[in-house]
Amino acid sequence: MADFIGRRALRQSAGGMALLACLYLSAAAAPAQDDILVLGGAGRHCGEDPHCINRLHPAIPMAARAEPGQTIVFRARNASDFDLDPASTYDDPRAGAAQIATVHPLTGPVHIEGARPGDVLAVTLLDIAPGRFGYTSVSPIGFVSDHVSGSFRALWRLNRTAAVSDDLPGVRVPNASFPGIVTVLPGPDELAVMLSREAELRAVGGAGFAPHPLHASPAAICGPGGSHAAECLRTLPPREHGGNLDIRYLQVGVTLYLPCYVEGCGLAIGDPHFAQGDGEVSGTAIEMDADFTVTTRLIQDGPALRRGPHFEGPVRVLDIPSRRFYATTGFPLKAAGEVPPDMRYLGASERIGGLRNLSKDVSLAARNALLEMIDYMTATYGLTREQAYVVASVAVDLRIGQLVDAPNVGVTALLPLDIFTGR
Repeated sequence: MADFIGRRALRQSAGGMALLACLYLSAAAAPAQDDILVLGGAGRHCGEDPHCINRLHPAIPMAARAEPGQTIVFRARNASDFDLDPASTYDDPRAGAAQIATVHPLTGPVHIEGARPGDVLAVTLLDIAPGRFGYTSVSPIGFVSDHVSGSFRALWRLNRTAAVSDDLPGVRVPNASFPGIVTVLPGPDELAVMLSREAELRAVGGAGFAPHPLHASPAAICGPGGSHAAECLRTLPPREHGGNLDIRYLQVGVTLYLPCYVEGCGLAIGDPHFAQGDGEVSGTAIEMDADFTVTTRLIQDGPALRRGPHFEGPVRVLDIPSRRFYATTGFPLKAAGEVPPDMRYLGASERIGGLRNLSKDVSLAARNALLEMIDYMTATYGLTREQAYVVASVAVDLRIGQLVDAPNVGVTALLPLDIFTGR
């Protein structure tokens, strides 16, 4: 991983940016079999870009193919999929529709050669080139929208170093860019489970987003009259396939581990963020356009990833006293019939027990992240579950990823690897 840190420092220097520009130019002129694959960015919005999707379904065709280890550049659009240049005169025909219809444009999906269902796809971020402008707004999905509901939207000017805004004079936010969404395509079985459990949740008043065909891409599959319009997953919540994790630690040098459910996995990236606090509490970060440069690796017999993706990387992104870390994620998912102990006092055991997905429950998400970490430590370090539980109690940090992507809030369990002196 140290080589990735070195590459980041190189690319963030003037020489590094020049080198990256040369790579982009050579990739644009090179045939498809060359080392660098560049995709995305055509047209004025996702619906005009053959390399862009804003729904998830196993029937969505791959936009490109890449070998494991190949460098891939994803030219990604901002979360709303609108032109952010304040000088633009473009009249977007979708602007009058609810924002939910255009969120989130994702670049991809990419077929990773040789990937099979059951494999783990390791995605390492090599570089993030931010766009020129970003925005942050107060959203109805904000964490405390009952207390702060006024309309406000800040426009940011961005470079490789920091963001500034005339709407927030005296504020300068350092660059801490990351992709809000890194995902693979769900398989048919996973799709059926996700659709049914989220429908159960909405039926009892839980938060969530049903399939919605307006401005869906690809239109032939997910749009009005599309072949699977009633089945295409929205990109707003994260799930076991990854998706809208909104974890600000997924920065350059970090590797994310995702489960493969279909042949080729179907890697897609989007929702670029220039900076975000833990929780993304107003409902938005500094949303921007960006180019993400990544590489991939396939792992057979990797972690099971039953409850959510794992990731690891240089500890500089965490500010914990260790040179490296390993992390697990958790969402408010459970088995049918299970009532978490801290919910039994509510007196709704029958109702809770019948659900497999609870709405925005941080406690349940934290439990799942912790259980994943205990499983990881027992499998990796040979600890008993009791030993791993004690290690978790004294050394693992539980941190919130996001609190607004209903129904699945996200919690991360962070393990500093330097506590294991024998490895």
